[in-house]
Amino acid sequence: MSLLTKIWTVSKPIILNKYIIVLLVYFVFLTFIVDHNLILRWETAQRIKVLEKEYEYYQKEIQNNKLKMSKLQNDKAYLEKFAREEYHMKKKGEEIFVIKE
Repeated sequence: MSLLTKIWTVSKPIILNKYIIVLLVYFVFLTFIVDHNLILRWETAQRIKVLEKEYEYYQKEIQNNKLKMSKLQNDKAYLEKFAREEYHMKKKGEEIFVIKE
């Protein structure tokens, strides 16, 4: 007897067992065929994780921008500093040198 025939004779009852066949068909059905299969559920879960990270990032940005806006509205020295740094504004009679790295 060859090795393949020995393996087939030993595993034949296991492979042809009706419960194993039903479980395999059910697993294939759940994994590939249904509308909400396991693959789509996994991809959706990954997308949700990415979106939650983006949400947290934007929430932090909103808080930072609110803080910066509050400072700009209430603190005249900060407003002047911000205008000089971001928009290269100057006072009369003042010269500004912009150095690019």
